[in-house]
Order: sequence, then C-alpha cells, then structure tokens
Amino acid sequence: MKKSGCLIAGLVVLGLVVIFGLYLVGVYNSLVTSEQNVESQWANVQNVYQRRADLIPNLVATVKGAANFEQSTLTQVIEARSRVGQISPQATADILNNPQKFAQFQQAQDQLSSALNHLMVVVERYPQLQAVQAFRDLQVQIEGTENRIAVERRNFNLAAQDYNTRIRRFPAALFARMMGFQPKAYFQAQTGAETAPKVDFGTR
Repeated sequence: MKKSGCLIAGLVVLGLVVIFGLYLVGVYNSLVTSEQNVESQWANVQNVYQRRADLIPNLVATVKGAANFEQSTLTQVIEARSRVGQISPQATADILNNPQKFAQFQQAQDQLSSALNHLMVVVERYPQLQAVQAFRDLQVQIEGTENRIAVERRNFNLAAQDYNTRIRRFPAALFARMMGFQPKAYFQAQTGAETAPKVDFGTR
C-alpha cells in the first residue's frame, strides 16, 4: 500500500514536471515567434530606408540642373545620405540588439529626413523645378516613401513592444536573458517633434 502511494505520488510529480516543461516550451516558442516578428518588421524598415536612399541620387541630379540652386542645401542631403550609406547590411543584427547603435542609426536616418525636408522647402523658391516632370515624379515617390517609413517605424515599435513585454513576463523573465532574448529599442520621435515628419510636396 505504501509502495503504491509512493508510485502514485511519483507519477503525479512526474506529470507536473512534464506539464511545466511543455508550458516552458510553449513560452520559448512564443518568444521565438515574437522575436521573428520584430526582425521581420525591422527588415521592412530597412527596405523603405533603402528605397529612399536609392531615390536621392536622381533627386540631387535633377535639382543640380536648376540655375543657382543653393549648394549648401544639396551638400547637406549628400552628406546625410553618405552617413546612412556607411551602415552596412551586416550590421543590422548588431544594431537591433544594441540600443546605442540603434540610436545612432536612427539619428543618421533622421538627419537625412531633416536634410530632405529642408531641400523641399528651398525648392519652392525655384518654380522652374516644379515645372520639370521628372522632379515632380521624384517628389511623389519621396513623399510616398516618407509616409511608408512612418508606417513601418510604427509597426516595428508595436512588434518590439509586444516582444519586450513577453520577455519581462513570468516565467519568461526567469530564462529569457539566459537564452539570448535581449530587449529591443524603439524608434523615437525626432527631437522637438511631436508627430512623425511629413513632407508636403503639393504643387504651388
């Protein structure tokens, strides 16, 4: 009778261990899925930033054709794009898991946004540019890309928030760091800005 009771108790304990183990496996798999979602959203952010960078050479070439266009404004855009271009694709994972490098990445991208915004304001003083179809096409493409950047950054922040919440919850918080699940940084609004930057490319 005593042996039977011990056997039952042992089976109950074993059952509880198995159930808890399966629960931990479920939590781990959930974290993996959440992390993969963050990385997918990060790739989307990278893609729209790259699309913007690819548009800039044509934009600069078109603007250069305008007589007496402000060289300092063009230089700001070119230099800002150059700083963004120095960030290699291989650095993506490192940026995503390093808050300091993430902040530096965002700063470089925000500087490019500011330079582009300034260029578009200056362009309004050159009606001959507004009359060039190629320039108007570029305006539309850049406007769409800037809007897409804002959307993808917001989607990334939502994915990162979900992931960061999961790794801080019990029981994931007990082993998440040991298993390599690191908190992700968020995109922040530009200094002094309360909303995402928006460029108005409306024809005057």
